[in-house]
Amino acid sequence: MRVLPYLLALAVFAQGTSEFMVSGLVPEVARDLGVSVAAAGSLTAVFAVGMLLGAPVLAVAGRGWPRRGALLGYLGVFVAVHVAGALAPGFGILLVTRLVAALATAGFLAVALTVAADAAPGAEGRATAVVLTGTTLACIAGVPAGAVLGQVWGWRSAFWAVALVSVPAFAAIARWAPATETASVPVKAEFAVVKRPRVLAALGRGALVNGATFAVFTYLAPLATSQAEGRLPALLALFGIGAAAGVALAGRRPATRKTQVALAVGWLALALGAGNATVLFVLVPLQALLSFAVGSTAVAQVLRAAPDAPALRGAFATAALNVGAAAGPWLAASLIGTGYRAPVWLAAVLATAALTIREQCS
Repeated sequence: MRVLPYLLALAVFAQGTSEFMVSGLVPEVARDLGVSVAAAGSLTAVFAVGMLLGAPVLAVAGRGWPRRGALLGYLGVFVAVHVAGALAPGFGILLVTRLVAALATAGFLAVALTVAADAAPGAEGRATAVVLTGTTLACIAGVPAGAVLGQVWGWRSAFWAVALVSVPAFAAIARWAPATETASVPVKAEFAVVKRPRVLAALGRGALVNGATFAVFTYLAPLATSQAEGRLPALLALFGIGAAAGVALAGRRPATRKTQVALAVGWLALALGAGNATVLFVLVPLQALLSFAVGSTAVAQVLRAAPDAPALRGAFATAALNVGAAAGPWLAASLIGTGYRAPVWLAAVLATAALTIREQCS
């Protein structure tokens, strides 16, 4: 496999860090810019909306662009708005930069997944897994590092750091990414691939599994507080390690229906046993591994099943994951008042619903 997927993963690492780090910087942003904590928290919601809308919209807008130009354009915008965010004099400007950063991230990832798959014929699953590893490594290293920077040098330093990490990725992509144009296929024909059972099944599976994953991840703090107060950073690190392992394993051996069954059973076991710290520390990383293995396999399946949608297949996969990432926490928020285990019960329901999709995950 060529080096290109690894270079794309570096950029995705910076983007994943940006996406998740703000949740740890909310108090600092609120104090510095003179807004409420609730208002500062909307920076995360705006990014989620931008990711959800950005993948299909920018993929359609960028059809026919040279792939290198599209990747550099999106990454260049991403760097620029982080510089603008670091210099933002007020909350309104910062909010706009978060939305633009999310749009650029979604556009980049949609193109990057397709470019990585095309760069590794016969090993598409492994190539896309490498790209997605950037996100999981962001959870393990990037987000905690951003939180530390924010506490030591202020929240703006975290934005500067994300911009700086993106610079070597920009240079490497300029050197190694293909300059070829995306094949010209009518937009209607590209959207038609969504009707294929194999594609539709993979998209639905990816959305449901990601919804379950982020329903729990978003509310891991109250789950940890129940039995592991003071050990939340360790639990988050274990989640990230499990996620990275799941992506890596899926790149070598795609998840199967048995993996999906294990995932659903695991969420049920965690919901029942969350009152025990040992169960928590064993099952959280295991569930992260299974979740990201199934999700990564679903992405690879979409890319393999829709070769005649060269501009939009990556966008379809990205949009499906973001539907889950947005809907899962939203549903969990409406249930969290009933108890700290509610998000895990929701995850069990969503993972079980994914099992009703009969198309094999192979």
